[in-house]
Amino acid sequence: MVQQTIPAPETPPRPLPFKGRLADGDPAKLPPALQMSLSSTSSVTFHYREELTHDEYHVSRTLSAIDPLTYVGAPLGDYGVTVVASLSITDGDRLLGDYTETVHMSQPYNLYSASTAGELEQAAVAAVRDKVDQRLYSEADRLTEAIASDRKPPAGPAPH
Repeated sequence: MVQQTIPAPETPPRPLPFKGRLADGDPAKLPPALQMSLSSTSSVTFHYREELTHDEYHVSRTLSAIDPLTYVGAPLGDYGVTVVASLSITDGDRLLGDYTETVHMSQPYNLYSASTAGELEQAAVAAVRDKVDQRLYSEADRLTEAIASDRKPPAGPAPH
């Protein structure tokens, strides 16, 4: 069982104040704020990607077999997962935002309990998606202003 449970989001998920279409990524695997802000007709484009890496550490079987602490629950190793999420937001050929968030989680295991790699991966993915959402919420006003500035019609000649 994973001791590092999936953390509750810092703020409840809500859509962004602008819409975007997904150019890269799976819509089902997006942070909630992006999922709620998709529109196939928007000129704003989201490019989202997650990369996962796994690592393991194991105490040697010989050492663990002769160590009496093994039988009272001493750790025999550690499973780890690192998730790197990257998001670029563009409007036409203008880059509005480029974000990278990283989460690493690890879980020790012993003779009597072990978490599954899937549980650990799920917790890490949820945490990195929440970090992306929080970053977007903190940047929402700036992004909205940047999108709106591109939509303003050019100023006409000054009246005489």
